[in-house]
Amino acid sequence: MDRINSVLKLNGQFDFVKTERQIFSNNLTLIDSKLPEIVSQIVYEFYSSDKSSISDLVENTNSKNPLNFDTSNEHKFYEYKIKRFLTDIALGMMPSKVWNGQYDATGGYLIVKENGDILCYHIYNRNEFENYLFSNTKLDTASSNRHDFGSIYKENGELYFKLNLQIRFIK
Repeated sequence: MDRINSVLKLNGQFDFVKTERQIFSNNLTLIDSKLPEIVSQIVYEFYSSDKSSISDLVENTNSKNPLNFDTSNEHKFYEYKIKRFLTDIALGMMPSKVWNGQYDATGGYLIVKENGDILCYHIYNRNEFENYLFSNTKLDTASSNRHDFGSIYKENGELYFKLNLQIRFIK
């Protein structure tokens, strides 16, 4: 957050260019053609605010509406698309492997909570499962040393700033 604020104070600007790996970009595009831009907005919101929960970040992104969706009828574009993204991640999509849309879990999904309670979502309870993921996940920062994110680098005369996406369950 400090690094982003420093760039902004120097009149710098952030524009999404691409994901680091083309496979991840293609996986996102397979889920929804606007998902790379939506995820980039949510990641940027995370690093430039004090919010970390997916629901808060999506709410902030929705209120700013950076992709200029027609929200005159109160469609929840960002929420809907992020719920699909979270579901696909939970059921098998990986950023480094080609995603074909086929879920690893076909019958249901078990979640063991920290207190030992077990939640069971059958594929028929997809809406409940999506709502659970949406309400119980957050973005987190990974090690900047290990993943080399949060630094400015130069490529072909242009300056770039690498951000990192890491999703975790809220404890």
